[in-house]
Amino acid sequence: MQKTICLFLVLISFQICYSQESSSQLPLGMKPDIYANKTTEQIVLDGVLDEAIWQESVKGADFWQNFPYDSLSAFAQSEIYLAYDDNNLYVALKCYSKSADFLVPSLKRDYSFFGSDNISVFFDTYSDQTSAFLFGLNPMGVRREALISNGGRQRSDFQGSWDNKWDAESKIYEDYWIGEMAIPFKTLRFKEGTKSWRMQCYRNDSQFNEISSFVRIPRNRILMDMTYMANVVFEEPLKKPGPNISVIPYVSGSVLRDFEDLDETKAVSKAAIGGDAKIAISSSLNLDLTVNPDFSQVEVDQQVTNLDRFEIFFPERRQFFLENADLFSSFGATRLNPFFSRRIGIALDTTTETNVQNAILYGARLSGKINPRLRVGLINMQTASQVDNDLPSFNYTVAAVEQNVFKRSSLAFILVNKDAINAKDFGTSVNTYNRTAGLEYRIASADNAWNGKVNFMGLAAPNEEEQKFSHFTQLVYTQRKYRLEWAHMLVGEGFAPEVGFVQRRDIFLFSPEASMFLYPKKGAMSQGEIGFDLAWIYRLGKSDNEVFTDFQQAEFRFEPFMRLNFKNNARGNITLAYNKIKLADDFDPTRLQEDSIFLAAGTEYGFTNLELNYRSDPTKVLTWNVRTNTGSFYNGIRLGVGGEFSVRYQPRGSIGLSYSYNYVKLDAPFVPSNLWLIGPRIDLTFSKKVFLTTFIQYNNQSDNLNINARFQWRFQPVSDFFIVYTDNYLTDPFDQFSVRNRALVAKVTYWLNL
Repeated sequence: MQKTICLFLVLISFQICYSQESSSQLPLGMKPDIYANKTTEQIVLDGVLDEAIWQESVKGADFWQNFPYDSLSAFAQSEIYLAYDDNNLYVALKCYSKSADFLVPSLKRDYSFFGSDNISVFFDTYSDQTSAFLFGLNPMGVRREALISNGGRQRSDFQGSWDNKWDAESKIYEDYWIGEMAIPFKTLRFKEGTKSWRMQCYRNDSQFNEISSFVRIPRNRILMDMTYMANVVFEEPLKKPGPNISVIPYVSGSVLRDFEDLDETKAVSKAAIGGDAKIAISSSLNLDLTVNPDFSQVEVDQQVTNLDRFEIFFPERRQFFLENADLFSSFGATRLNPFFSRRIGIALDTTTETNVQNAILYGARLSGKINPRLRVGLINMQTASQVDNDLPSFNYTVAAVEQNVFKRSSLAFILVNKDAINAKDFGTSVNTYNRTAGLEYRIASADNAWNGKVNFMGLAAPNEEEQKFSHFTQLVYTQRKYRLEWAHMLVGEGFAPEVGFVQRRDIFLFSPEASMFLYPKKGAMSQGEIGFDLAWIYRLGKSDNEVFTDFQQAEFRFEPFMRLNFKNNARGNITLAYNKIKLADDFDPTRLQEDSIFLAAGTEYGFTNLELNYRSDPTKVLTWNVRTNTGSFYNGIRLGVGGEFSVRYQPRGSIGLSYSYNYVKLDAPFVPSNLWLIGPRIDLTFSKKVFLTTFIQYNNQSDNLNINARFQWRFQPVSDFFIVYTDNYLTDPFDQFSVRNRALVAKVTYWLNL
């Protein structure tokens, strides 16, 4: 294995060096400024550009192809027009194609960009290449909106759960379609008196099977990368859009029963009232308030089979925490984050060591820009006490500051504080306080070749653990034909932020990565990437774990990979992973064995796994992807298959199924395990305002069958009526199939502008 790794490193290094000498970055598309004229004319959103302002406006045109190639003009050309008045920004989009046969899989809001005809426009309202507001439309007038953070450099910077007030409509013609948008200035954040923004527009056209953009984007960058944008120039400086106060009250009623609680002999009815308020302190600084928030309508997390030793990260979807979320959550890395908003409203029951819901009483969040280069945020949330679980109430405070330095880099600071209120009145062993502070320098060169971050974080808590600090460095260098990355992470044993997400402690990790991009001019492949990822993990030896008493290597990982994008929109990945692990604790990978059966702490294992992943063309009626893995696993073997398939009935919805099966056979006394996860899903769209989603998940690893059905009627902009039904069943043993808990919730929300 060591010789194989060395040979692979030599070959990839040779290829990278060769690419560096023989290639050059394709020149970026240069665009003239696009002008937005001011109008007093009433613009009717009907997909007909018959208003005088559209005839007078200078169009933005000459879109560039991004897929399958990035060096050609788009075959399906588009035009963009901008106008505005005192209240709204208006966007008109004319999208040409071969015919009126456009692909619209569903009428549901927040559709996926891939697999449908649609166009999106996003605005960097501070021209700082940091954050943007995105608005999308398809030929049938279905909308999507999102927030883009961190310069849009990776897919996790796209926050599609964000929701706000704006309007749009489309109309289909013989060989093109037209969309019109009206985006209230109150929905956006910008500096009063500014006369220019930055913008980008990108489109997916199914008939020419191409993705295009207004400003040319290299194929090794993602479409929302904010390095590649044009300037929008307004005829007159923008004014503050008047008083901007919105109140979003809700009323809900529920019927629920916990069948596992023997004292609960019948269903319990509950009613609740609460709501949110949005107050614009200025055109760029916003105050959000919430009282007795309710998140019953938020879609449930998709269950997974966990064969790893650590907690799994699930993203935040609750609306209150989304706007400017990157200001608070982008510190560190996914596995080392000082603030994870999903910890608010969750408490640890110290008697059972399990997570329990901790109701939020009220909260406030102030976030936005003080000036074009300084962004601030402050969150304060108060949760209720739980007498039954012997838990006090908690107060959470988070403060974050981000100052732009140089052209695109920034310096950021965060403080996270969790305080137990009247903890002395409860008999728990919870910490009375837990505080984390961190400083982070975020690197972004003007040409977008260099990206990364360096940070240091410390923690204060009433315990005697050593090394209450962490450090993380990541540096990425990207050119057209290759990408190089260095990352290292140090997490002390005492660094345990209770409002953060820290997957492992008492470790030092360093991980180099390199890959080469391929752009074949012939054949079925559009783009390829071949590379490797290496990681060494050492235990610092500061915990009370007797396996590692000093600085010792705990893990080694080597992952060569190949990623392929095909001209028919299909994608494929091949990964070969070699792992060498010394266990720090007793561990049952299946989580299905008897308590006395486990892999013992201190034992060492080396195993190799091959994973293949293929996703079909998402524009087809039947779409599918499949993932397979095979190889050794600790002292045994693992064979697995998983994926999803979906059949759509355009544009009324789709029926799909996600599935995962893993067969794990370890040495005796382990019993061979079959791990199943099956998740049928039905999405129905009766109109652009009425949706029904039913999600069923069976997971034998967690011994649970979950049914979640959500009906939504958007009767006014950002105003909804929800009915949510949830059911959970105990499935082991299956012949004694029994209900665990059941709930039915009805909820009405209404957005009221004052």
